[in-house]
Amino acid sequence: MKNLVRKVLTLSVGMAVLCSAVVFAGGQGGQKTDGNTHAIVFKSTGNPYGERQMGGFEAGIKEQGGNVILRAPDQPTAEAQIPMIEQLIAQKVASICIVGNDFDALQPVLTRAKNAGIKIFSLDSSVNPASRLTHVNQADTQAIGDTLVEAAFDQAGGSGEIAILSATSQASNQNAWIAVMQETLKQPKYANLKLVKVAYGDDLRDKSTSETEGLLASYPNLKVIVAPTTVGIAAAAKVIEDKNLIGKVKITGLGLPSEMAEYITNGSCPYMYLWNPIDVGYLGAYVATALTTGKITGAVGNSFAAGRLGNYTITKAPDGGTEVLLGPPFKFDAANINDWKGVY
Repeated sequence: MKNLVRKVLTLSVGMAVLCSAVVFAGGQGGQKTDGNTHAIVFKSTGNPYGERQMGGFEAGIKEQGGNVILRAPDQPTAEAQIPMIEQLIAQKVASICIVGNDFDALQPVLTRAKNAGIKIFSLDSSVNPASRLTHVNQADTQAIGDTLVEAAFDQAGGSGEIAILSATSQASNQNAWIAVMQETLKQPKYANLKLVKVAYGDDLRDKSTSETEGLLASYPNLKVIVAPTTVGIAAAAKVIEDKNLIGKVKITGLGLPSEMAEYITNGSCPYMYLWNPIDVGYLGAYVATALTTGKITGAVGNSFAAGRLGNYTITKAPDGGTEVLLGPPFKFDAANINDWKGVY
């Protein structure tokens, strides 16, 4: 644990300037880049997870001597990402790392980018394999889904009603995890768990709060809410605290330690999981340069070095494309949350 904390703290020292470094849609116009500029387009602004992920990408690109453009629209929609990608095409960036708001809707504009000679890959939330060379995945999809079901089973005491609070209904990573959860729940071990609803908070704090309140009102016997989104889990835990439901309804899912420490400590969320979003972005930076320098093409079996993270090999992705897996999800609970809450 100490080594892990030390490793992440080393990278986090340079993250404080992140917000001022983000370039939004109105920024660069049609200005051309120098051929060594790499861009990342996240889902939306105001997302602490996304800020850390873009910070990791920026750190990784600069570590390799490149230039970086960070973009994120005001709303988490594909329609809002499209004009940003069009600007990046006009700027002739070397690569675009897209955190997709929709699996298919970005394909036309990403195809135009590809035809312009730009290396395209997705990160965190994938896009259609026809739109990308490869995908940077946080962890194995099956492992995430199975882990979240097991957490719900444990926190519900083996039986009762559970609900899922997701991000947007178009988010490919969320949908993949939920699909695995629904299949895993069919196993005999989980026969006494009942998934009553999948709600969507659109990765917006206010909507996630209202969706949580709606779940509690509609299902008074609800035992666990699983939120595989950092915005959703924090919003849900706050509702549980505010309504004095700690111990009656439990929250688990994927959350940022810095946002969830209070709720893990007070029992609103007994434990949760995540990976380091800084590392996800940092890994993406090395994929970007490996693609643009020709070290990899995105094909299965391609290997490359990713700085302090070590060596990686591209594998087959469940959606038919290829992917690079960062590693397994990590559990945060009362025993270790104080070690991590100041890290990210």
